[in-house]
Amino acid sequence: MPKEITSSVEALEVEAEKILAEAKTRASEIVLEAKEKAKKMLSSQLPLDEVKTECEKIISKARAEADKKIKDSEKRAAEININADKKVKEITELVVNIVRGKS
Repeated sequence: MPKEITSSVEALEVEAEKILAEAKTRASEIVLEAKEKAKKMLSSQLPLDEVKTECEKIISKARAEADKKIKDSEKRAAEININADKKVKEITELVVNIVRGKS
């Protein structure tokens, strides 16, 4: 019986070593494949020119839109200021007329 146990343990050790060797081989293959893919990725040209061009278009469009909104806001502020001046003048005339007794 001890001889059978020893034989079984030895068989298991041999099988374990075989599995370990296969795993090491497969791991080496995977690492090699990964290195090759990484090399290909690093050497391939990314379309950076297209990305930069698109980026510049977006920035240009955003600036144009911002400039338009600023001009519109300045125009609206000027209109409000003019209207405020007119209202102040009207109110002043009304108060003066009330003080003079003219309605």
